[in-house]
Amino acid sequence: MNMRTIGCAHGAAGGGLGSNRFQLRAAMAVAALAVLAGLLSGCQQRENGRLQGYIEGEFVYVAAPVGGLLERLLVERGAQVKPGDELFALDPMPEQAALDEAKRRVEQACATLEDARKGKRPSEINALEALKKEAQVALALAEKELKRVQELYGSAGATTEQELDRARSVRDQGQQRLSQLVAELETARLGARADQVAAAQANLEALQAALAKAEWNLGQKRQRSTVAGSVFDTLYREGEWVPAGRPVVALLPPGNVKLRVFVPQARVGAMRTGDPVEVLADGITGPVKAKVSFISPRAEFTPPVIYSRENRQKLVFLVEAQFEPEAAARLHPGQPVDVVITTQ
Repeated sequence: MNMRTIGCAHGAAGGGLGSNRFQLRAAMAVAALAVLAGLLSGCQQRENGRLQGYIEGEFVYVAAPVGGLLERLLVERGAQVKPGDELFALDPMPEQAALDEAKRRVEQACATLEDARKGKRPSEINALEALKKEAQVALALAEKELKRVQELYGSAGATTEQELDRARSVRDQGQQRLSQLVAELETARLGARADQVAAAQANLEALQAALAKAEWNLGQKRQRSTVAGSVFDTLYREGEWVPAGRPVVALLPPGNVKLRVFVPQARVGAMRTGDPVEVLADGITGPVKAKVSFISPRAEFTPPVIYSRENRQKLVFLVEAQFEPEAAARLHPGQPVDVVITTQ
């Protein structure tokens, strides 16, 4: 693994020990500036009220939650992007295949549910209708026969009681057969049982959720910018394998550019958030305006248990200031600057 990939891994780990390799340089610059500030605190700061600071950038690392081969890298370092601009695309083949499979499974589940909701096929219903008519005809004949036997039974010696019972039994069997066919025909039109339909419905919904996940996975193979800013760095090249969650592009929105400066404890007590700040940098004409956005509650660069009158002069507090986006575009992370803070 080359050093470039290692830097990417630190960035993906959660801000990982700063923001990329420039924060290491910035930390070293801060240490040097702190030493210099301590040496010159008795003269330079009292002469012009200026402090030494540096520009910090909080980067937006764009990564895909799924891994894949980097198929296309659509931006270069230094390019300007706006929300919605496509940054990179990974090979979509595995996710496309999974999406196609999920679609087929949903189609199968839809067909199963529709089949469960339907009754039997028309030909089967027609067969039951024919049996019902046949039973109706047989029942009508059995009722006529029973009536004839009953009339004959009234005449002495014309028929026997056994014949009457047989005719009555045939009539009753005909009624039961007709009732059975009517019930079968009604059931055939109803379709599957309610529990079976509910199970088919639940299976369809589960497969639809799997389809939505497959669509989301495929969409994550193409990443777009959600902020406006400049492309600070690209961490992979086309043709390289990108693990899941590893950033491919580092963006620097103008609003994420800020000033960091260490203020002596003798001056920090008079400062408030919102105080105006002027930043002077080499190569920039005139001061760049900012406002204090954060004052650290903790002192730096001295043991916290040694608070003698002499050591208090060595205490400094981290102060951050935010720029307007137009002003931030003129500055660069890691750039050393002179700072003038006006307290209210």
